Amino acid sequence: MVADIDPEDLAALLRDGHGGEDGDGSGNGGEDGDGSGNGGEDGDGREDPPTIVDIRSRRDFDRGHIPGSRNIPFPELTTRVAELEGADRIVTVCPHGVSSRQAAALIESYAGTADARVENLRGGLDAWEGPLEPTTEASSTSSGGDEAVPDDEGPEAPF
Repeated sequence: MVADIDPEDLAALLRDGHGGEDGDGSGNGGEDGDGSGNGGEDGDGREDPPTIVDIRSRRDFDRGHIPGSRNIPFPELTTRVAELEGADRIVTVCPHGVSSRQAAALIESYAGTADARVENLRGGLDAWEGPLEPTTEASSTSSGGDEAVPDDEGPEAPF
């Protein structure tokens, strides 16, 4: 059964940690010093921050995401779940915390993440009060900068 993590608890993990993913999805951030990128404790007793998986579209991710998160859009998750192998802790994120719960269940069922603690961000980005950062390429092309990140509710109705 997928557990939820409160936004405040995730913010504390990120604040107390020292990095995490670097936002480009390469998985190079948050290494524990042995080069494995698997996380865990880093030798000073602190737990590395979790791998945050934002399942929104690339466009929405580029507009603003939790710092350190990586983008694996929900439709691509089944083909890209292997990218999460070896992670100790994974937190899934979406606008409202509903789709990310389903994504967490899928990740949890994958054999390569069987040992990982998989959680869903309770309330999604709606409940997140921490900072959102745009992807570098998106920030240079955006018209504003202080705009709220809109929910991705899918394509507009044809009528």
